[in-house]
Amino acid sequence: MFDTILIANRGEIACRVIRTARRLGIRTVAVYSEADADAQHARLADEAWPIGGARPAESYLRGEVILEVAARSGAQAIHPGYGFLSENADFADAVEAAGLVFIGPKAASMRRMGSKAGAKELMQAAGVPVVPGYTGEDQSHATLSREAARIGFPLMIKAAHGGGGKGMRIVRSLDEFLSNLESCQREAANAFGRDRVLLERYIQSPRHIEIQVFGDAHGNAIHLNERECSAQRRYQKVLEEAPSPFLTPALRTAMGEAAVLAARAIDYANAGTVEFIVDPDGAFYFMEINTRLQVEHPVTEMTTGLDLVEWQLRVAAGEPLPLAQDAVPRHGHAIEVRLYAEDPDAGFLPGSGRLQRLDLPAPSDHVRVDAGVVEGDTVTIFYDPMIAKLIVHDIDRPRALARLREALAQCVIEGPKSNIGFLEALVRHPAVVEGRIDTGYLDRHLDEFVGGADASDDPTLLFAAATAALLQQERTQRDAAAASTEPGSPWAIADGWRLGHAGQRPLAFQHRDARIELLAQGHDGRYRIARGSHVVDIEGARLSGDALSLRMDHRGLRVHVSLQPGRVDVHDGERRLTLRPLAMYRHEGAGQAEGDDRVRAPMPGRVVALRVAAGDRVEQGQELAVLEAMKMELALKAPRDGTVGELRAAVGEFVEADSVLVVLED
Repeated sequence: MFDTILIANRGEIACRVIRTARRLGIRTVAVYSEADADAQHARLADEAWPIGGARPAESYLRGEVILEVAARSGAQAIHPGYGFLSENADFADAVEAAGLVFIGPKAASMRRMGSKAGAKELMQAAGVPVVPGYTGEDQSHATLSREAARIGFPLMIKAAHGGGGKGMRIVRSLDEFLSNLESCQREAANAFGRDRVLLERYIQSPRHIEIQVFGDAHGNAIHLNERECSAQRRYQKVLEEAPSPFLTPALRTAMGEAAVLAARAIDYANAGTVEFIVDPDGAFYFMEINTRLQVEHPVTEMTTGLDLVEWQLRVAAGEPLPLAQDAVPRHGHAIEVRLYAEDPDAGFLPGSGRLQRLDLPAPSDHVRVDAGVVEGDTVTIFYDPMIAKLIVHDIDRPRALARLREALAQCVIEGPKSNIGFLEALVRHPAVVEGRIDTGYLDRHLDEFVGGADASDDPTLLFAAATAALLQQERTQRDAAAASTEPGSPWAIADGWRLGHAGQRPLAFQHRDARIELLAQGHDGRYRIARGSHVVDIEGARLSGDALSLRMDHRGLRVHVSLQPGRVDVHDGERRLTLRPLAMYRHEGAGQAEGDDRVRAPMPGRVVALRVAAGDRVEQGQELAVLEAMKMELALKAPRDGTVGELRAAVGEFVEADSVLVVLED
């Protein structure tokens, strides 16, 4: 086994590898960019070395600098994590040429799978089912357009290199083919350095099933069961689970055997994932092999009890696989979701900023949290905005879903906006609960998951939040009175009590952009609270840890509550409400557009395309520019009809949030 390994990655996956290495007594070396100098992976490793600027091309993609650090630190092997250089065959070769071990498959295997086109051809020759399409080297627009017409619509354009849902487009007519092709090629070139694409028939309403495979240097290859990843938005997985609720035992066996056949076809060693799409009738087709550890590998670990990073290390060190195929365990059901700094109500716009507050569930036998940040850290604009992965496990799927709902209710993120509300809606939706969601469902029915009813309209949540605020206020006042010169004076306590009657206290809260005014009477857990003509009586209200119990109009109620300076969160198990006491609320209205004549950057990013020139006439909704930020492209559109008066940015220029890019004239 190795004494020291270098982790050529950052964030959650780097922290994940460090945990296993430390358990095995292996020293870890981290690398970090200028933006990650204070990041958790750099703090957790035994030593950490700087490797360059904030952008990936200036740091985490600089293989030669990473190899220099490995030599200087005495590392014997390099774990690439996922993303960045993890599927770069040239880097794997360079690692071996430097006398080090690449903790992953051989470069030859990666090259055979590095191109989706070549991979499809190889799998077809090996007898693995593939989707009909075009994988040729001729990438001219004329040839690709002709092949698209031959395959028929709808079809899928895919980047031939890379993964993670990048460089993929569904095209439904020949008229929209070329514009989607150009966007896909540009995104592929930016993400993977190569713009080759392939075309394939688009399978309607498919399920996405992936099989975890493992091989070793002794000719052994097995699979570690499946994961279903059908809950996706724009080809990005948002919920993964094992086992799949869709597969029959016969289909599960057939797909497992096909996955092992695919791994053997390329002499695969170490961890990999064979991905399939499955049509509603159960016919399955090879998609790709991801030659690395997957983001969703904890789902497999929770249902097998195995540590896949440990397996990676042992196989890379030359050991045989620890288990034979018939000894692979399967226990219960596991589900994973990813907490992101993004705003679902604004088209899932990625966010950035300091995590002023980050409350996540306590780890247990049923709940696992894999995070690369802690409270006080910053989600930067340069990398994927994932905050943490939340994984739950129980004896069956209904109980696992209940665990996940409970775990999400305990999550509080303050700073950048997050997708917690979206995830809570997702795990309660009938399509998920009944196990019938397909890969396109979220995109077809997104309105069922975002932009729901305002939680402040729920009187139960609102009055519970107000009660929690009152109790916290009285607790603070009692503490202050105890420290005063007259701790027994009712005037020092100032808790709303009045001689002969219950004093009235106006309460004001901010919820999103709305002001909520209430009137409260009473003290010490017994109140009458009114919002306009709606009046409720509260009795027996008590705060105990993170729980508020009370009787509201004689009905008992218990809710989860979180009280922080300037913020009250309540959650009844289904819905969440966040209020800010108005006196403590700071309105952040700076940076809004001055009018409809200016098109601004919604976040920091790089201008990758300008669709117009000064003097051009434009119509409302017409695309004016394309901004690349946080691994995605954002189309900036005209807010009204007009004429382009001025362009204030150039293609390739990096712009800050709220920068004016285009000025319109009448």
